[in-house]
Amino acid sequence: MNHLSTPISSGLWQALQSRAERTHEPVAHIVSRALADYLQVAHHTLYQVSTSTALVEGIYQGAVTVGTLRQHGDLGLGTFENLDGEMVVVDGEVFQVRCDGTVRKCEDSMLAPFAVVTPFEPEASVSLESCLDLGAVTSRFDQLRTSDNLFFALRVDGHFDSVRTRVVCKTHNGVPLVQAAAVQPEFEFHDIKGTLVGFWTPEYAKTVNIPGYHLHFISDDRKSGGHLLQCRGTNLRLQIQSEGDFHVALPETEDFLKADLRRDPTGDLATAEGEKK
Repeated sequence: MNHLSTPISSGLWQALQSRAERTHEPVAHIVSRALADYLQVAHHTLYQVSTSTALVEGIYQGAVTVGTLRQHGDLGLGTFENLDGEMVVVDGEVFQVRCDGTVRKCEDSMLAPFAVVTPFEPEASVSLESCLDLGAVTSRFDQLRTSDNLFFALRVDGHFDSVRTRVVCKTHNGVPLVQAAAVQPEFEFHDIKGTLVGFWTPEYAKTVNIPGYHLHFISDDRKSGGHLLQCRGTNLRLQIQSEGDFHVALPETEDFLKADLRRDPTGDLATAEGEKK
């Protein structure tokens, strides 16, 4: 990592400090983004609200608005206050998939206890002619990933022969994720066009985010979606982007500040997020 030291005017410094206090962004992050914009150089930042461990422990209070998420990225996923459904962020729009299967476009005022977004400008794009299952998608992404130590943003577009999803249902704050996710409605769609969005997270970051692949689905007509469990299709377009910066906005709620977040969340995340056998 290179370091830059340069004098700036007092007015610019005050504006920089004001922005940092208002948005809770590190000064270095603001300066890097400003330079990248001015020099027209891609600077991909993964912006995350809260941590996977906090989610496992049942901290579902809204921490950041949908409007704030849209300022930080146009692709991503997450959930909503009180675990009310699955979030899908695609092309700058944010959608809520609820446990009754309905999908609605979100207002900027809606709150999220956990979410991950990024400005998506893919570095590689390939076609997957035959996709027999989700494993074919992840295997192809494995070939595209340049490191096991970076975060990667992912997108898949195309026609799916079948897609199976599940959606978490609204619950009370404080209910552990494994308990809240014990009963989740599943949905199966056939002959459907849509998009998968999500991320690959390194194993070392398992207390912060969900390790490995995490994908959500939404149909082109914006009527179907959810957390992806399985899929099958042909001629799918896969796109990938490595993340050069990682910013976590930690909640300042009383529940988060007083929670015991020392427990390894890996097992609970696998139970809650994975495909039921």
